[in-house]
Amino acid sequence: MEGVDESTAHECLQGMATAHAEALGSIVSQSATVLSVARLIVHTAGAGGKVMTCGNGGSAADAQHLAAELIGRFEDARMSLPCTALCVDPAVMTAVANDYGYENVFAQQVTALGRPGDLLIGFSTSGTSANVLSAAREARRLGMNVVGFIGSGAEAGSLGELADVIVCCTSCATPRIQEAHGFAVHAVCELVRTLSLA
Repeated sequence: MEGVDESTAHECLQGMATAHAEALGSIVSQSATVLSVARLIVHTAGAGGKVMTCGNGGSAADAQHLAAELIGRFEDARMSLPCTALCVDPAVMTAVANDYGYENVFAQQVTALGRPGDLLIGFSTSGTSANVLSAAREARRLGMNVVGFIGSGAEAGSLGELADVIVCCTSCATPRIQEAHGFAVHAVCELVRTLSLA
């Protein structure tokens, strides 16, 4: 890149790494909350319920990542847990978006698949993604539990106000929030693994 030398690149990366460490630290400081999420997942599965995850963009990747780890395994073999990511089926997503609007792409799936005692986990760095909020409202209507992963820029009326448990990364930078959410996903899965072996 013209105008950027190795020293400048190093400073840029160092700044990112510092902000990254601070974002991860904010998750570590919420260890009791992260444990609550893991316990809720284990309780939901143990009671015959299922977990549904959702998000947009990088948050959709976090939602898919969590679903993959719960259905598959994390570190060691354990019982597969019932989980589905609501953002993975393009036919469903586009059909619902076309017929009901994009703000309902997750809520419509919650309506179809959700039952009392199930768990919805929504990822939204802003905490205000309309389709995640709609899904959370529908989950509450159905008697489901709701977990939210958000960033500190979340406003009033956000996912944080709809969730039973909220994990908030204390950063306003979307990339750092998503990195912290990825760390939180792994932390939750490690705790789920430990709880499942207990």
